[in-house]
Amino acid sequence: MIAAIAPAAAAAESVTELLIVLLATLVGAKLLGEIAERIGQPAVLGELIAGVILGQSLLGIVDPAHPVIHFLAELGVIILLFEIGLETDLRKLLSVGRTSFAVAIVGVILPFALGYAVAVALGLTLLPAIVAAAALTATSVGITARVLSELGYLDSSEGRIVLGAAVIDDVLGLIILGIVAEIVAGASLTAGSVARAVAVAFGFLIVVIAVGRLAVPPLFRLLSRVTKSDRLAIMGLALALLCATLADAAGSALIIGAFAAGLLIAPTPQAHDVEVGVARLGHFFVPIFFVSVGASVNVRAFGDPRVLLLGGALIAVGIIGKLAAGYTPWWFRGNRALVGAAMVPRGEVGLIFAQTGLTAGILTSGTFSAITLMVLVTTFVAPPWLKHLIGRAARPEVKPEAIGIADVTTEA
Repeated sequence: MIAAIAPAAAAAESVTELLIVLLATLVGAKLLGEIAERIGQPAVLGELIAGVILGQSLLGIVDPAHPVIHFLAELGVIILLFEIGLETDLRKLLSVGRTSFAVAIVGVILPFALGYAVAVALGLTLLPAIVAAAALTATSVGITARVLSELGYLDSSEGRIVLGAAVIDDVLGLIILGIVAEIVAGASLTAGSVARAVAVAFGFLIVVIAVGRLAVPPLFRLLSRVTKSDRLAIMGLALALLCATLADAAGSALIIGAFAAGLLIAPTPQAHDVEVGVARLGHFFVPIFFVSVGASVNVRAFGDPRVLLLGGALIAVGIIGKLAAGYTPWWFRGNRALVGAAMVPRGEVGLIFAQTGLTAGILTSGTFSAITLMVLVTTFVAPPWLKHLIGRAARPEVKPEAIGIADVTTEA
């Protein structure tokens, strides 16, 4: 009898502990998010700070590696990118495709080259230097899109360029991560294997959008006739989860699939109903994602001067590389500084690179901490920087019916 009761008691205790973690996460995120907004900063900055405070290196309440927290955070970023897709006009996004592609390519190549050179100059060997440089190529589309959305700038020409470039960066980052993993495993790389990885990563997005534009509008027209409007959000979320699963199976990122699902629903008459319902879910899940990103930072590791030296060098080239990428499209007459600054945050994507290198035994704890410091600073510096740049620029005119979506001209 006692043996039967013990597992149930342990399960109840674990549920109680998890509820306490969720309570601290949501209260901390909302409280510090509110404080951030009151001092003129995006709420996401407060949510990230809440994560650092609640993380293992300070209060030790939130463990981002806990399976449940990790799952909720992943669900949060999927919902976030689905929402961003719902707010994005695919035609406008494609209209700045050339500019986005130029920003993305330079934003990958330049930080990688600078990062590798700095890492080698500071004494890192080949593989650790490659991993450190690869971590600099990332752009956290989740953080960037959230900040631009909060500031009402997501549908400006600059916002669309950044969003397109960040999505391309994510795809390229996955390709680089796969190449690094193959190098670690001792596999020989060929031009064919790299080309195959590129084709799969970009091919998924193209195929899903092409097929989905034919299938999704009639599907949601049918659903709107046979079900209540508030249930359309659940069907939309189901589509996002399906696309995210297909993206993962194709070797792409979950968030790319979720973003694609949003793009497919956005032009339909049912998009507003879906967006309203999903936004309610987002109020719960999305802050968990940002808190988990902040909680991944080990602030105690920053007391080593060598860590600070390498981390500081990576921060410098990381910011310079992305900022320079914003100035690459000389034909674009908008705010190129804003484009570059919006590409700076590495967020969870940079941490994935660092964690992969540490798990594989390529990185020492010191090098891992230096890369983490770079991720932390680039992630935290972006929201107030963007706020400053947007505050100096003319605010885009917003249509009353667009719920925060601006209607601006495309690139000149």
